[in-house]
Amino acid sequence: MARQHHRPRPTRKRALIGGLGAAALTIGAITAGTMLSSASASAEWPTPGDDKPVSSTQKVSGVVDGKMQRFIGEGELGDGGQDEGQPAMFELADGATLKNVVIGSPAADGIHCEGSCTLQNVWWEDVGEDAATFLGGANAKYTIEGGGARKADDKVFQHNGGGTLTIRDFAVQDFGKLYRSCGNCSEQQKRAVVVDGVEVTAPGTSLVGVNENFGDTAKLSNITIIGDSGKKIDPCVRFKGNDTGAEPEETGSGPDGKTCIYKESDISYK
Repeated sequence: MARQHHRPRPTRKRALIGGLGAAALTIGAITAGTMLSSASASAEWPTPGDDKPVSSTQKVSGVVDGKMQRFIGEGELGDGGQDEGQPAMFELADGATLKNVVIGSPAADGIHCEGSCTLQNVWWEDVGEDAATFLGGANAKYTIEGGGARKADDKVFQHNGGGTLTIRDFAVQDFGKLYRSCGNCSEQQKRAVVVDGVEVTAPGTSLVGVNENFGDTAKLSNITIIGDSGKKIDPCVRFKGNDTGAEPEETGSGPDGKTCIYKESDISYK
């Protein structure tokens, strides 16, 4: 599949938690259970339950409740690096919901959504290549509700397909970019992102990056940025995307009412 390329970045050393067995992971479609933990003004990161080793990509359909277990990559999912093209820990079918999950380290390429999907109360303790990648078609709807991610060397959420991604009541800490619309995928299209009620803790580079030449839109509201007195974290960056694999050109940043849609009052600092 088409991937956005990046300049090489130093990788963080990640240690696989000792004492884990090699038992394979079995996931059932369990519908009810743990209460949703929302990211508020002071996000509280959950204390996971049991550690579960994951040695191959887990297919998810319907509604799957992880009951706040911590899932950790091993084998082909246990590299812990930032190389492109790593397999996902979870692959969600069109319409699937994954909830109440803690993804530990190594995390490989996190979660892939093949179509519309919902990620509810999912927490990434140490983001691998990306936390989640969205691959659906032009009408796909992706929703991230609650949860959080930290220690992302580059991107948290990568949008390679089409459709609209909504990120609501989420916490992000120590990251490069929260969201990036693919800047150089071989097949490009219009994408949209809605970011609402998100708590951002420095250090970080930008919240969203979008391709204005492909008609992307980013709507931001109720954003709280913590520990960034110099306002170095850019809420919205515009790019000229391409389908050649070249590094996309940055064309501007800040609200413009067309691509980056928000007011200065939508961003607060603490």
